[in-house]
Amino acid sequence: MSDLPLWSTLLLFAASAGAIWVAGIELSKYTDVLSTRLHLGEALGGTILLAVATNLPEIAITVSAALSGELGVAVGNVLGGIAIQTVVLVALDVFGVRGRRPLTHRAASLVLVLNGGLVVAVLAVVVAGTQLPSSLVFARLAPGGVLIAVLWVVGLLLMNRAGRSLPWQESGEAPDGQEHPRGHSRRRNEQDATDRGVSTARAALVFGGAALVTLVAGVVLERSGEAAAGDVGLSGVLFGATVLAAATSLPELSTGLTSVKNGDYQLAVSDIFGGNAFLPVLFLVATLVSGRAVLPQAQRTDVYLTALGMLLTLVYMAGLVFRPERRVLRMGPDSLVVLVLYVLGVGGLVAIANA
Repeated sequence: MSDLPLWSTLLLFAASAGAIWVAGIELSKYTDVLSTRLHLGEALGGTILLAVATNLPEIAITVSAALSGELGVAVGNVLGGIAIQTVVLVALDVFGVRGRRPLTHRAASLVLVLNGGLVVAVLAVVVAGTQLPSSLVFARLAPGGVLIAVLWVVGLLLMNRAGRSLPWQESGEAPDGQEHPRGHSRRRNEQDATDRGVSTARAALVFGGAALVTLVAGVVLERSGEAAAGDVGLSGVLFGATVLAAATSLPELSTGLTSVKNGDYQLAVSDIFGGNAFLPVLFLVATLVSGRAVLPQAQRTDVYLTALGMLLTLVYMAGLVFRPERRVLRMGPDSLVVLVLYVLGVGGLVAIANA
């Protein structure tokens, strides 16, 4: 696509982003239907299936970049995606939540704090993995990627156990939070599909079609975006961490807005944290595809983005504990802090990239 004029690549980029938005809505809807009807359970159906479904653009971009040897785009997209998907919570707070109390007050739960802790733990392994020698590869596996995947699976098991019960008052749920238990909107989506006569086979067909559209659009998004970034002189790392990461976060935004609209604030936050904990697992995929250890090749900007993602997650974890009562500029004070930190973080990223 490097031979196409700039307006053509920008048009392809915008069209791919639009396709990802529409397909993301369908993926979220029919993920709920399939996980409920197939009795996959919250841990598998509600976490793994949705994490994979909403992160299909990142999966497509990571695999495409690994195949072409553009590991910088893959790393920047994954780590930048974690930061900007955390900022999606700001958008949900501003445009989705109604009333005086902000998102983290309504969604407060010890389970969500544990979810955030899993994100921070996985990112800590990412930082440690960047310091390992690149020669530590056996059978197309690197220790950093393997440890991240193992930690993610163990974390899912712990989250599943915490979701059933915690040895705390009200099982770790805060008083005067959301009215119905977390995940009630998923059951509502399945009931709506049943009322409309949607069969399981049709749900699977629509899910598969939406997944295919997302995968193809993700590849086109990465290719057209890379060409456009080159035309305007934007570095691959900076482009992957900002523009590309924002475009691939559209499924999380659409899914989150739907959950918040249905009053399922905890589900909206858990989906963001769950997706962020899953994204670093793609480093294992990138290593398998490319045959090269990805994390030891991380640049300063990659470590910087990892620290930024950890910091933004910690701010929201604090918000879930302290439960702010009022909103500032239509958002909670934690969302405002996250937004300011992200803007400052992008400024620092530009400084590092241009140093």
